Amino acid sequence: MKRREFLALFGGAALVGPRATLAQTPSRIYHLGTLAPALPLADTSPSGKIVVRALAEHGYILGQNLTFDARGAMGDVARLPSLLGELKARDVDAIIVTGYPAALAAKSTGIATVGAIGLGDPVETRLIDSLAHPGGNITGISDVATTLTTKRLSLLKEMSPKLQKVAMLWNKDDLGMSLRYEASAKVAQAIGVTVQALGVREPDDFNEAFSVMNGDPPDAILMVADSLTVLNRKRVFEFAAAKKLPAIYEYDFLVRDGGLMSYGPDLTESFERAAALVDRIFKGAKPADLPFEQPTRYPFVLNLKTARSIGLEIPPTLLALADEVIE
Repeated sequence: MKRREFLALFGGAALVGPRATLAQTPSRIYHLGTLAPALPLADTSPSGKIVVRALAEHGYILGQNLTFDARGAMGDVARLPSLLGELKARDVDAIIVTGYPAALAAKSTGIATVGAIGLGDPVETRLIDSLAHPGGNITGISDVATTLTTKRLSLLKEMSPKLQKVAMLWNKDDLGMSLRYEASAKVAQAIGVTVQALGVREPDDFNEAFSVMNGDPPDAILMVADSLTVLNRKRVFEFAAAKKLPAIYEYDFLVRDGGLMSYGPDLTESFERAAALVDRIFKGAKPADLPFEQPTRYPFVLNLKTARSIGLEIPPTLLALADEVIE
């Protein structure tokens, strides 16, 4: 996964394959919108292509019976309501959103909405009534932060057996990510790992976070991914490298871009399943009646080049666990 793709996911493959011919082509034109806190999730973006391809397999062909209208707030979440207004004026039948802020803004519109990634726990944030019966205009894909954090911390301990303190970076202005941090912190404390809480709200806050870690060095870093932390990922990579700290991230894109390792949902699967939910909505289903789904694939990815650059020797047992190793 490439850098601009992930920015599109939080802000926001082959195209139509031969299987598209297997689906019966719907007779009317359907209008799909997308909304992201950063770059627009356009039909030409890597993840947008996944959505277009998956919908084609259900018989929706871009330019024939499907339109694709993308909007991105370019890091300014205050723009989300006005961008939703534009999509509403375009009379979209459904919206795919990424990130909790976009989902929250969409909740007030009444437009059928599918959250693809980055929503956090939609029940705890009160986006929906329950996973089984969302009860409003939002459904989508959501993972379990507690389970994933347990695995991420076990991977960090495998990398650094003397792990005692982990720095956690997250966006304090994103309720979904704040709750995700809290779940992660509880897991760490339960297994005897001290948490160094480093919440940020804007780019300048990263300087303070680095200063705190300089004064009280952690043994590792765990970064919670949203548009703010991802936009500043290079600074985190550089700090971790300078201090020779192992760091784990939530998505493989971040490892391909220079991070050490990641464990999290397969984003291709998430967007394919989001497209399948859109298909059901196009066919008349209500988001209120469509249960939230969980990813089934969670790749563990390692970047050997990054490890070597900071003098980290990856244990053979950890290499054996990796789904992908980047040389």
